[in-house]
Amino acid sequence: MAGTRFAPDRGLSVRMTVTMFLLGLLYVAFMAILIAVGVQAVVVLVIAAGFLLVQYFFSDKIALFAMHGREVSPQEAPELHGIIDRLTAMADMPKPRVAIADSDMPNAFATGRNQKNAVVCVTTGIMRRLDAQELEGVLAHEMSHVAHRDVAVMTIASFLGIVAGLMTRFALYAGLGGRRDSNNGPPIGLIIFLVSALVYAVSFLLTRALSRYRELAADRAGAFLTQRPSALASALVKVSGDIARIPTRDLREAQPFNAFYFTPALSGQSVASLFSTHPSLERRLDQLAKISAALGR
Repeated sequence: MAGTRFAPDRGLSVRMTVTMFLLGLLYVAFMAILIAVGVQAVVVLVIAAGFLLVQYFFSDKIALFAMHGREVSPQEAPELHGIIDRLTAMADMPKPRVAIADSDMPNAFATGRNQKNAVVCVTTGIMRRLDAQELEGVLAHEMSHVAHRDVAVMTIASFLGIVAGLMTRFALYAGLGGRRDSNNGPPIGLIIFLVSALVYAVSFLLTRALSRYRELAADRAGAFLTQRPSALASALVKVSGDIARIPTRDLREAQPFNAFYFTPALSGQSVASLFSTHPSLERRLDQLAKISAALGR
């Protein structure tokens, strides 16, 4: 948050630090167990580290390619650039690159490892459905992700899940067999599979919990920056309602990118909310209503 006028969020900073610390402990324990059972963990670590580096340094390009987005100039999208320019000045931060994805699904996302390498992308669907103030609220939300640096933290946090996922697949491909210990214990492959699956599950839940909180933090920061929480609330209602009318096939194709979206392509209820990347619409609207009342006072 240093160097911007987005409202600081101590809760988000603490949660990002705690999540990274817990994932670090989990990673150390995971590698220790793998080495203890005789796995050559170095190869897996090198492969996973390669994925992390590529994802970290090229996340903006990967996201744009996957979503069929393209960068646009001020001449191509003057209104969109105008909103970004205004928010950039209000937040006192470097202007991110601006992109548009040709998709009827109303959504937006921001990615990039830091403010100088950030890109904010909106779909043609959201530009068509929202008015200027609502779109400004959405873009303020996305730019706050860049200011909070939570996109980079989420990228790093996914590293352990990548390692555990690779090890789980390795164990499955090996048929859960492999050598046994001297006491005729269970197959090494089965041990690897069980430990990797547990580590993946824990890291998955930790990153999803952080993802939900960072969305609430982005709503707060964006609303305080624009001083129009009602515009952001209106955008949330419109986008959430219209996404329900998008063909399921299109939503499933976009689901892997839920963590980066303004609203999720698909969301769950009750117990399934533990696995959601976003808090419920009701919770987000309730928070914005409280901000609106506070600003009114």
